[in-house]
Amino acid sequence: MIRLNYAVALTYQVAAPGADFIFNVQAAYAPQQLVVSEQLSLGPPLLPQTWLDPVSRNRLLRLQAPPGVLTLHYEATVEIQHHQVAPGSLRELPIAELPGHVLPYLYPSRYCESDRLHTLAVQQFGSLWQGYGRVLAIQDWVRQRVRFTANSSVGTTTACDTLASGAGVCRDFAHLMIALCRALNLPARFATGLDYGADPALGPPDFHAYVEVYLSHRWYLFDPSGTAIPMGLVRIGTGRDAADVAFATLFGPVQSQAPQVSVRSVPAGARLGATPQHTQDALSTDAGLP
Repeated sequence: MIRLNYAVALTYQVAAPGADFIFNVQAAYAPQQLVVSEQLSLGPPLLPQTWLDPVSRNRLLRLQAPPGVLTLHYEATVEIQHHQVAPGSLRELPIAELPGHVLPYLYPSRYCESDRLHTLAVQQFGSLWQGYGRVLAIQDWVRQRVRFTANSSVGTTTACDTLASGAGVCRDFAHLMIALCRALNLPARFATGLDYGADPALGPPDFHAYVEVYLSHRWYLFDPSGTAIPMGLVRIGTGRDAADVAFATLFGPVQSQAPQVSVRSVPAGARLGATPQHTQDALSTDAGLP
């Protein structure tokens, strides 16, 4: 069992006549991810509207802010009991066996143009055994062809853009891997969390983008950028691509400061929770089907 604490501090300068915000920074209610405690504070003390997506379990906050400084502070302690299995036991599922809620993750999306990458995906991975190993091969291929470079992309950079430039940040690695998976009829989705275990040389702690792929009736974790420890990923949100799970969406005249993020492993009761570490096992925080 992994026990992690993370905190997020966001600051905005709102101009007249005010602005609307949608935030997605709270820990998701995943089947094997328990939110032990959490605190949310806003300045000024506004009353946000909350929304829990019944399928993704993403938690959204919506609010209207008057002119002036808006601050959001959120802190949570989360326990994660990963489902861990040997990778060789996981298979790809035929379309006829996929649950209905998984089907949207087969299609191209704004940042994951799987239709444009179909020929490449078939050439590179079409002859591989259809299971966890093929997904791992896609992840490794993306790591080999894209270098992690801060500020090398913008909010409109797509998977095809990343493939052409050969550089990106975590969201770009995730978009490219997702697009290649979907091109092979593998359901894949974009996930957001925190970059636990990232090299300090990459900068201060930050939000992190990774990938979940549907195999043997569960969503399994993959980190194509290779910058974080997958066992230390706290799920915040999942969606088709980054457009679905931005940590903050702003509507109005707003200037934002860089987010302040921290994440650490903490004791679990009278004993220490396990420290996240790299593993060869496949990891999932999804309940799966019976």
